[in-house]
Amino acid sequence: MSKCSDFPYLPSQLELEDEILDQLSNRPGNQRCVVGRDELLLVVHEVPKCGSPDREPLIFWRRSDGIWIDYAGGKGLRRLGELVDRYVKLIDEQEDIINEADTAEEVFTLARIAGPLARSTRNLGIAIDQTLSQDEDTRELRSYRDRVREVERAAEQLNQDAKLTLEYWKAERSEEQQAAADKLNKIAFRLNLLAGFFLPLVALGGLFGMNVDLPDFVQGWFWLIFCGGLLTGGTLVWIVSRNTGSKS
Repeated sequence: MSKCSDFPYLPSQLELEDEILDQLSNRPGNQRCVVGRDELLLVVHEVPKCGSPDREPLIFWRRSDGIWIDYAGGKGLRRLGELVDRYVKLIDEQEDIINEADTAEEVFTLARIAGPLARSTRNLGIAIDQTLSQDEDTRELRSYRDRVREVERAAEQLNQDAKLTLEYWKAERSEEQQAAADKLNKIAFRLNLLAGFFLPLVALGGLFGMNVDLPDFVQGWFWLIFCGGLLTGGTLVWIVSRNTGSKS
């Protein structure tokens, strides 16, 4: 039985040296390069899925003779390049979404995947750098490292764009709400002025319109009382408007 059978995430066809196995646990852990006596083990993650905290490990083993074996048993690092291609494809799809997004829910969903994408690509680049420090002559690996750096910048930009879009929409909605509140305040102020204009007249009308006997001199003064009420209301409106205008 293979010694790797104690590590469920390792492909069964790998025959790793004890120096590498001693550094592993039953969990794949973060993206990294594990250095043995004569071998290297590159642990990377599949493209993260939105809303899923689990990461699918992809294993690349450099044997003591310098040949790389991937997680499917193939020779070389071709599948590492395919992984980078999947990152590029997903980032391009998300960039199209953010350019056409019409709702905050769409941008929020994008932000949930953009953050893990940025972290995953950054850690992938770190893992490849660690590998290159032990295997400097692998030109193919250097090429993938440079591609990953470009993907990392794109993922970081996507993450930043998603955050800025949400902040922009938040500020825009806040401005719209503030403008609506100001409009309602102006309408309420005008209604209050109108009510204040007729308040003295209503008060006088209520006072002299009560079902009681009034003196004779009051009954003939209708127009004087009416005009006096309007004048008083107009004076109150002028005073309130003047004080309000001076404060603003």
